[in-house]
Amino acid sequence: MVRYFLPLLVIVTLGLTGYWFITLRPLAVEVARPVEDVPVEVFGLGTMEARILSRIGFEVGAALVELNADHGDRVKQGDVLARLHGAQQEARVAKARAGVINAEAAVSMAEAAVGKARAILAQKQQANKRKQALVARQTVSVEVAEEAQMEEDVAAAELAVALSDVEVAKAALDDAKAQHRLERVLLEQHVLIAPYDAVVVERHKELGAVLAAGETLFTLVSPETVWVLAYVDEARAGGIRLGQPAKVRLRSQPRRTFKGHVTRIAIESDRVSEERRVYIACDRCPESFHLGEQAEVLIRTAVLEKPLLIPEAAVEGFDGAQGSIWTVEAGALRQRNVTFGERTLDSRLEIVGGLPDGAEIVRTLRPGFREGRTATAEEHDAP
Repeated sequence: MVRYFLPLLVIVTLGLTGYWFITLRPLAVEVARPVEDVPVEVFGLGTMEARILSRIGFEVGAALVELNADHGDRVKQGDVLARLHGAQQEARVAKARAGVINAEAAVSMAEAAVGKARAILAQKQQANKRKQALVARQTVSVEVAEEAQMEEDVAAAELAVALSDVEVAKAALDDAKAQHRLERVLLEQHVLIAPYDAVVVERHKELGAVLAAGETLFTLVSPETVWVLAYVDEARAGGIRLGQPAKVRLRSQPRRTFKGHVTRIAIESDRVSEERRVYIACDRCPESFHLGEQAEVLIRTAVLEKPLLIPEAAVEGFDGAQGSIWTVEAGALRQRNVTFGERTLDSRLEIVGGLPDGAEIVRTLRPGFREGRTATAEEHDAP
C-alpha cells in the first residue's frame, strides 16, 4: 500500500510546487520611470516640389528661330529665352506706323481747313455788317443785305463742319495709334522673356519647331521656393502647427539631414490614403535639387519635460485616447484604465490621467498577469 502511495504523493507535491511556481510566486516585472526632455516627432514621407513652377510658352504661334536657354540653366528675370519668326508681324507694325503718319497728316489738313473756314467766316461777317448798315440807310437793297446774311451763315456752317472734320481726324489718329500699339504688342509676343529668376527644368522644343499659341516651351522653377511635400497620417497630424522645426532626409543623400520648418498645412486631406499634406521649407536646402525625389520628414511637435511613458504594446484596448495598463501597487499587480496624451515616434504613450499615487507602470507584459498577484518591480527608464 505504501509502495503505491509514495509515488502518488510525489506527483501531487510536484504538481502543487509547479502550480505555486507558475501562479503564486512573486513575478518580476519591468517598470518605467519618468524621463526628461522627450521629443514628440511625427514622420512623413513625401517628395521634393516647388511652390513656383511655371510652364511657359508664346502667346502666338510661329516657328522657333532662336533659343537661349536649356535644361539646368539659371536665368535672370528679363532674360530673352527664345524668339519666333516675326517678319510678317514686323510688316504689320510698319503698316500700322504708316497708318499713324497718314492719320497725323489728315489731322493737320483738317486743322488747316478750320483756319481757312475761320478766315472766310470773318470776311463774311464784316461784309454782312457793312451791308446791314447800308440797308439801314437805304443805300443798298434789302435783297443784297439778305444775301450777305446768308453768306455769313453758310461760312459759319462750313466752320462747324471743318471743326467736326478735325475731331473725326483725331479719332482716326487715336485708332491708328491703338492699332500700332496692338501690332507692337503682338511683335513683342514673339520674344519669350524669363518672368523671374529661375532654373530651367526642361526645354520641350528645338529650333525650327512650329509652336501653337500657348504651347509649352520651357518648364521653369524658382529655386528659392523648393520645399518638401510630406504626407502624414491623419492620426498623427493633429499636433502639427506652422513654424514647427523639421528634419528632411533625401533618398539620394541618406547620410545628410537638412533642417526646415512647417510652412503650409493643406486644408484638404487625401480622402483615399487618409493623409494630411504638410509642406516643409528648407532653412538651408541643398544647392542641387531634383523635383519628385523621395524625402523623409520628421516634424517636432512638442518636447515633454518629464513624462510617464509606456510602450503602446503594453496597452490593452487602446482607442487613441484611453486604454488599460498594468501597474504594481503595494507589491501586487493591478489593471488600470488611464488616459493618454502625446505619442512618440517609437510608439510610446504619455500617461496623463487615471494613474493612482504610488503606482508603478509595467512596461512589458508577461504571461501569468492577474489582479492581485504578487510582483516585484525592476526599474527600467530606457525606451
